[in-house]
Amino acid sequence: MEKTLLLVLIGKRQEAAVNVQKILTGWGCIIKTRLGIHDGILDKCSDEGLLILELYGTKEQKDELARKIAVIPGVTSQLVNLSSPSE
Repeated sequence: MEKTLLLVLIGKRQEAAVNVQKILTGWGCIIKTRLGIHDGILDKCSDEGLLILELYGTKEQKDELARKIAVIPGVTSQLVNLSSPSE
């Protein structure tokens, strides 16, 4: 079994979150799981955030999504492929 994860680090969440969300909405059909993490609650929210996305689709689709996310100022992304040890 192989899994592809896209890790997204958002450095300026208040400024970049809307653009990240627009891209994720457009590519929603290849996103199986989405986990968003940021420190703080209520009026003490962190301006940094981490998204962990489990992706399906072709390699080209995954690469393109990672590229589109990474061009947003203050945002970096990295694709991670994990395989079972038996493969």
